[in-house]
Amino acid sequence: MTAQTPRYRRILLKLSGEALAGGGADALDAAVLRLVAQEVKGVAAEGVQVASVVGGGNLVRGDDLSRRIGIHEVTGHNMGMLATVINALALQDVMEAEGLVTRVLTAVEMRQVAEPFIRRRAIRHLEKGRVVIFAGGTGSPYFTTDTAAALRAIEVEADALLMAKRGVSGVYDKDPHRHPDAVMFRHLDYMELLNRNLKVMDATAVALCKDNNLDIVVFDITQPGNLKRAVLGEQIGTLVGGRQ
Repeated sequence: MTAQTPRYRRILLKLSGEALAGGGADALDAAVLRLVAQEVKGVAAEGVQVASVVGGGNLVRGDDLSRRIGIHEVTGHNMGMLATVINALALQDVMEAEGLVTRVLTAVEMRQVAEPFIRRRAIRHLEKGRVVIFAGGTGSPYFTTDTAAALRAIEVEADALLMAKRGVSGVYDKDPHRHPDAVMFRHLDYMELLNRNLKVMDATAVALCKDNNLDIVVFDITQPGNLKRAVLGEQIGTLVGGRQ
C-alpha cells in the first residue's frame, strides 16, 4: 500500500463461520485463520482500522438445530450466538500470534472471556489501532450475523462492509458452483441486489447499508492480497453501492 492511498480507512470485515472452516471437515481451519490474520495485519500496518464480525455456522445453525432436534428456535439462535464467540476467540488468538493487538466485544455478556459491546469503547479500540472482533451477533434471536455486520459497521462509522467469501469471487447471477455459465457482477446498486434476490446477504443487512450509504464489497478471502486490494479500492469482486 506504499504507492496508493487506501480508499477505506476503517472497515468492517464480515467472516462467515463457513469461511473459517475452510474446505475440510474440521470446524476451524488453521490455515484459513492464519491467512485472515495475515491479511488483516497487512492492512492494519498501513493505518487502516479493522473491525470484524464473525459468524457461527461452522459450529451451530440455530434454525437447522431447531428443525433437527426439536428445540425452540430461540434457543437454537442463542446457541448460534455462543458459537460466534468460540470463533471470535479462536481468531483472536491467531491474530495475536501474528503480532496484532485485538479485542473481542460481544453482544451476549460474558465478561470472563470478552468485553461487552459498547459503541464508544469499540471506536476507541479502533482509534488505538486494535483489531476489534465483534461476537454474539446482534444479541437477539432471528437476526443474522450479516445484519450484525451491517449494524456494527454503521455504529462504528466504518467506510465499507467487506463480505469475505470462501472460494467465491463476488456476486453472481446464479450459483457458480452449480452453473458453469454464471456471470459475476462487477457493480450493483442496493435495489438491484434486492430485486434480483441474490443471496449474498440477507435483505435486512442490505437495507441497512442502503439507508446509510455504506459500500459493500464482496470478495474471495482465500486469495492472498485480496483484502489489501479491496481496501485500496481496486476492481476486485463485486461492489454494491458506492462508485465504480
